[in-house]
Amino acid sequence: MLLADTAPTLDARLTDAIAFFNDDIFWAWILIPLLVVVSIYFTIGSGVVQIRLVPEMFRVLRSKPEIAPDGRKAVSSLQAFMISAAARIGTGNIIGVAVAISLGGPGAVFWMWLMAMIVGAASFVESTLAQLYKVRDRSGYRGGPSYYMERGLGARWAGVLFSITILATFAMVFNAVQSNTIVGAVGNSVAQVGSTDGWLLPVLVGAALVAVTSLVIFGGVRRIANTAQALIPSFALVYIIVGLVIMAMNYQQIPAMFALIFEHAFGIREFAAAGLAMVIIQGVRRGMFSNEAGLGSAPVAAASASVTHPVKQGLVQTLGVYFDTLVVSSMTAFIILLGYQGTLDGTREPDLTQHAVTAMLGPWSMHLMTLIIVLVAFTSVLGNYYYGESNLEYLTGSANAMFVYKVLFLTATFLGALGSIDLVWTLADTTMGLMALVNLVAITPLAVIAFRLLKDYTDQRKQGLDPVFTRDRLPDLRGVECWEPEEKAEAVGPEAGSA
Repeated sequence: MLLADTAPTLDARLTDAIAFFNDDIFWAWILIPLLVVVSIYFTIGSGVVQIRLVPEMFRVLRSKPEIAPDGRKAVSSLQAFMISAAARIGTGNIIGVAVAISLGGPGAVFWMWLMAMIVGAASFVESTLAQLYKVRDRSGYRGGPSYYMERGLGARWAGVLFSITILATFAMVFNAVQSNTIVGAVGNSVAQVGSTDGWLLPVLVGAALVAVTSLVIFGGVRRIANTAQALIPSFALVYIIVGLVIMAMNYQQIPAMFALIFEHAFGIREFAAAGLAMVIIQGVRRGMFSNEAGLGSAPVAAASASVTHPVKQGLVQTLGVYFDTLVVSSMTAFIILLGYQGTLDGTREPDLTQHAVTAMLGPWSMHLMTLIIVLVAFTSVLGNYYYGESNLEYLTGSANAMFVYKVLFLTATFLGALGSIDLVWTLADTTMGLMALVNLVAITPLAVIAFRLLKDYTDQRKQGLDPVFTRDRLPDLRGVECWEPEEKAEAVGPEAGSA
C-alpha cells in the first residue's frame, strides 16, 4: 500500500524536475537559440534553398534506384522519404500538436509554421551530408550523422556519441511514446463501447504491437520501406480528408480561427503574463518532435536512398518537413481549434484531437481516429527501429548485438504501453534535445560542403542535365567512400527516365 501511495508522487516529482530543466533551461536558453541561429545561417548560405527549389523537390521524388549488391533494387528516393515520414508522421503530429496547443495556446501553431520554413534549410544540409558520406551495405546504402561526423569532421567520438543518443531517443524513449499513445487511443474507443480491466488493456495492446512489429523488423530495411510506403499515403489521406470535412462544416469559423492563432502568437496577454516564451517553446519543441528537422534522425533514412546526386535527397527530405508540419500538423491544429471553437482550458490533454473529431463528427469518428492514430504510431515504431538499427551497425556489425537490439527494442515497445504518459513525453523532450544539440554542432562547420554540392547541382540543372555527382567534381573532399567516377555511367542509367 505504501508503494502504491508513494509511486505516483515520485513519478510526478521526477516529471516536474525534468520538465523544469527542459522548459526553463535547456530549450529556452540553449537549443532554441542555437537552432534558430544555425538555420538562418543555412538559409542564407544556401540561397533560401528550402523555398527556392520547392518545384525541384517534387521532380526528384521520381528518381529510380540502382541495383544493390544482393541483386535486388536498392531503396529508392521515395522509399527513403517514406521511412523518414514513418518516423516523422507520428504522435508528434496528432498528440504532440495537441499538447503544444494545450500548454502554449493557439499561438504555438504559428511558431510551428515559422520554424518549419526556417529549419527546412537545416533538413537540407543534414540530409545532403548524409548522402555524401554514406557507405555501402548488402541491401544498398546506410549512413547518417555518425558517418558525416567521423568522415567529414574526423571525429569518431562524436559519431559514437550521436549513435548512442539516437539509440536511446528513438529506439527506447520515442518508441515508448508511440506504444503509449496507441494504448491511450485504443482505451478511448474501448471506453466508449464498454469497459475492461485497467491493467489488461495495456498488456494486450502492448503484446499485439510487439507481435506485429516483430513480423516487420525481422524482414530488414526493404520490408520496413515497403510497409511504410503502403501505409503512410493511406492514413495520411484519410486524416487530411477528415480535417477538410471538419473545416468545411465550420467554414464560417475559419477566419476567426486564424485570427486566434496570430492573436495568441503575438498577443498582449502573452506579453503581459510573460507567457510568450512558453508559446514559442511549445511551438518549436513540438514542431521539432514532429518534423525532426535538425534533429539528425531523417538523415539516417536519407542516406539509404539510391540517387545520382546528394542534393536530390536533401531536397526530398526538406519536402518532408513541409508535408509533416504545414499539412499534417496544421490539420491537427485546425481540427482542435474548430472542434473546441477556441475554448481551450490550458490543461495538458493528449486526447484533444480524438475528442475534437468526436465532438464534430459524432461517436463513430472516435474509432476512426483510433485507427488512424494506431497506424500513425505503428509506422513511427518502424521508422524508429530503422534509425536505431542503422546506428547500431555504425557502432558494431555484430549479429549478436543486432539480435539483442531487436529484443530490447521490442521490450521498450511493450513497456511503453504500460508507462506514464507524462513521464514518457517529458523524457522524450530531453533526449530529443540532446540529440539535436550534438547534430547541430556537427553540421554547422560541414554546411559549406552542402552549399558547394548545391552549387554543383544547380549548375548542372542550368545546363539542362539531370545532375550526377562524382567525387572528382570536388576532389578536395575527404572521407567520401561512394560516388566514384566509374559509377557515373551506372548512376545515369536508372534515372534517365526520371529527369
